[in-house]
Amino acid sequence: MTKISRRRFLEESLFATFAAGAAAASLTAVPQPLLAAEQKVGANDRLGVLLFGAGGRGGDHIKFFAADKRTEILFVCDPDSVVAERRCAEIEQIQGTRPKAVADMRTVLDDKSIDVMTCAATNHWHALSGIWAMQAGKHCFIEKPISHNIHEGKALVAAAKKYKRIVQTGSQMRSVPVNVELVKFVHNGGIGEVNFARGLCYKRRAAIGPRGEYPVPPSVDYDLWSGPAQLRPVTRPRFHYDWHWQRYYGNGDLGNQGPHQTDIARWLLGVERFPQSVMTYGGRLGYDIEKNDPNYVDAGDVSNTDVTIFDYGDKCIVFETRGLETGNLTIPAGTGQRPGTLVGVIAYGKNGYAIQGPATRGQTYTYSAAYDLDGNVIAEFRVGSGNNLVETQATGATTTFIGADATHYGNFVEAVLADKPEMLTADVRVGALSAAMSHLGHISYYLGEKNKVSPADIQKVLESVKSLDDNAATLARTVEHLEANGVDLKRTPLALGPMLKIDVEKEVFIDNAEANAMLTRDYRVPYVVPAPENV
Repeated sequence: MTKISRRRFLEESLFATFAAGAAAASLTAVPQPLLAAEQKVGANDRLGVLLFGAGGRGGDHIKFFAADKRTEILFVCDPDSVVAERRCAEIEQIQGTRPKAVADMRTVLDDKSIDVMTCAATNHWHALSGIWAMQAGKHCFIEKPISHNIHEGKALVAAAKKYKRIVQTGSQMRSVPVNVELVKFVHNGGIGEVNFARGLCYKRRAAIGPRGEYPVPPSVDYDLWSGPAQLRPVTRPRFHYDWHWQRYYGNGDLGNQGPHQTDIARWLLGVERFPQSVMTYGGRLGYDIEKNDPNYVDAGDVSNTDVTIFDYGDKCIVFETRGLETGNLTIPAGTGQRPGTLVGVIAYGKNGYAIQGPATRGQTYTYSAAYDLDGNVIAEFRVGSGNNLVETQATGATTTFIGADATHYGNFVEAVLADKPEMLTADVRVGALSAAMSHLGHISYYLGEKNKVSPADIQKVLESVKSLDDNAATLARTVEHLEANGVDLKRTPLALGPMLKIDVEKEVFIDNAEANAMLTRDYRVPYVVPAPENV
């Protein structure tokens, strides 16, 4: 059981006088904390945890928070009652006590035994759950992308500041020692001046089934599941997980894997701001070939192939998504081994390259390396013997390593116990910036979705696009990849999004009302993410 500390005793006494009013309060709003900033965790407490979203990623939250002796999962909140109860049983086996399953987080947010809310729900719920939790005085661990749109990221940053809450983003790559050491090596000039980085998500994603109308699982409260989104018919065969590939709820791989790799790219380049401009080209292509049906229409409506160019003026990031079969992207080395990666980041320096997640070690998050211009290894950062050390070949140093997720969750718990948000490796602003990159790229793509053009037309436009990449070579590689998968670009052409100029200070588009309208969404009352000034 969670210890009843002096802190909780005082809080519950103070709140007792408001109990009658609170009991009558509507669930359409979360009660504001009496003294949110005063709710600190005592040294002898176990942190009480509310798990919001118990699906696939929720299982990873359970592995840590149910096993760590500093935390106890008290509530599992999920609109699918079968999933919630199954997870409660799993948690009981790990921590010895069974949490309570609830469908609506608002029914328990004023419970003073809850110190922390961890969110592994659908993307479109991330921001609102975090804001409600902070309003109720809870610290938050929110999975990436931290927001479903740019407006939500700003609102989360404002809420964390207003309520003085500790908010960690699920960008666990920032807590992996091999990445910390790699970034340090690059920042110390290990590969010379670096102004360009490329993030990659070369990850096979099969078709999710034909677009149609499908039943809601009987165990799901669909009103709660939909939350901020307007109620719509279910148009995908598999209810859970495949929402990732529908823009109303998810953000595709540009917003699923992308926030990891664009985050590391920003980290490597030292970029802590919005880009000056963004442009995307791509499409949802090849599934008619996969299904051997020229009339096949997939239930997914986000791109499975895209290239996004982020111009920061003096620096540049390109992110590429490939959902069809593909090989590694290798560095343009001379006589060396030409290492590359499928899901990772390549930083291009004056004197060499740095790769987060080189495929030479089987595409792992526990190995990174730097290379000279010929592709020869000049530094390695890897997990050592026993999987508990990270060995830095360049310096000979070792650092304790307990796995990406455990390290990141642990960093969050330590920051909460110390009441020091500066201890976080990926705070709310880090998450908001990296998620925003995905959203910016999508806005360009969505605005140009009907602008179907030939590769030659794209090439003509790219000639005037400012970039530190070889735009023509990247386009040529993309076209070659699609054609190798049987895609006929005359029958199913690529879409070219507009180049969007951005006011970096205000974080809005310049002279583009249509693009600015896509910074937020049409919310459904009462599930409305408020403006930053109203959190």
